[in-house]
Amino acid sequence: MVADGQPTSLRDMFSEVSGGSLSLLTVNRTRPEQVQNLLADAFATGSVELSERSLPSDDDLLVLREDGEITAVSSLDRVMRSFLLVNGDQFTTSTRGFDEDVPAVLTGMDGTLFDLRGYPDSNKEKLLLVVISRHIERRAYEAGEGTLRATFQRLSRLEDESGTRQVYERLAGRPLDVHVYGVPDESPTWLDATVHAGTTHEYRRSWCVVYRPPTRGGVDDPGPGPAALVAHQRAPNRWRGFWTYDRERVERIHRYLVRSF
Repeated sequence: MVADGQPTSLRDMFSEVSGGSLSLLTVNRTRPEQVQNLLADAFATGSVELSERSLPSDDDLLVLREDGEITAVSSLDRVMRSFLLVNGDQFTTSTRGFDEDVPAVLTGMDGTLFDLRGYPDSNKEKLLLVVISRHIERRAYEAGEGTLRATFQRLSRLEDESGTRQVYERLAGRPLDVHVYGVPDESPTWLDATVHAGTTHEYRRSWCVVYRPPTRGGVDDPGPGPAALVAHQRAPNRWRGFWTYDRERVERIHRYLVRSF
């Protein structure tokens, strides 16, 4: 850390993440065993333990626990439709995930550091970061105010990925202050946003989506709160990252992007 408490790199922020022990519990599962296997594959890196149980409650629930305490409950069907039975291509070719709520058992995993693999090493692990990115973008869209900053590694992704392009066209159509970052292999001149181009390691390896809501007279806006995802590509198809809704942490991440990108 530097003298003012700001990190010297995005990776420095990982040392601040000390979330508790997370576990997922399928309750009264009637879905086939393959569904349990998909969950196991999605969290194969060990950040989240998976088990199942029969309880006097509704069927086909997925329960998130932190340090043994229940923090979120979602229907297994919703998790299947929004995560387990989709792939990353559906997000890059359409606005999937932008117009629907993400199940609470997924959004509630904030403050946990994940090491995730991309395709073909894993079909599901990296998709978790994609789903949460859409969740934060939707949060900014619903607020309609504030600042959204997103790093894309390559700016051409805004051209090549039709789903991503459509999402950011919609975001830029709101009274939001939208900033996009990436290596300038192609500039999105069509986008009504501030474009930041660079070729440093962090431009090439970072994956950030940061929403900072407005404040009025020092009072937080009552709309959707702040959120940030920070991830770093450690190696081909290998990502380390987390997300947070903590106001102070989001503000530090926001200030870092303003200062260092």
